[in-house]
Amino acid sequence: MTEFRDVVDEHRFEQGFTDAEGQLRIVFADYAVQGRTRAILHVEADPALRGSGAAGQFMQALAEHARAEDLKLQPRCSYAVAWLKRHREFDDVVV
Repeated sequence: MTEFRDVVDEHRFEQGFTDAEGQLRIVFADYAVQGRTRAILHVEADPALRGSGAAGQFMQALAEHARAEDLKLQPRCSYAVAWLKRHREFDDVVV
């Protein structure tokens, strides 16, 4: 697994995870900037990572990043909406 990172110029959060065959794959979230809020438009895991829990680990890192950077998240992607509803411990970062 690589460190979570904010690729500011691309308005994308991303993190790498190793698949079952040892290859590094990416999970990412595209976002729109609205002041201190990041509208999460789309979350996607490389197909080789699906079912591995990587997307959930990524979402946790994203929520922790938002908290550490004093950002708010406005989930618009159905996966982000569902994940944040299941993880109420991050309600403080959700708009």
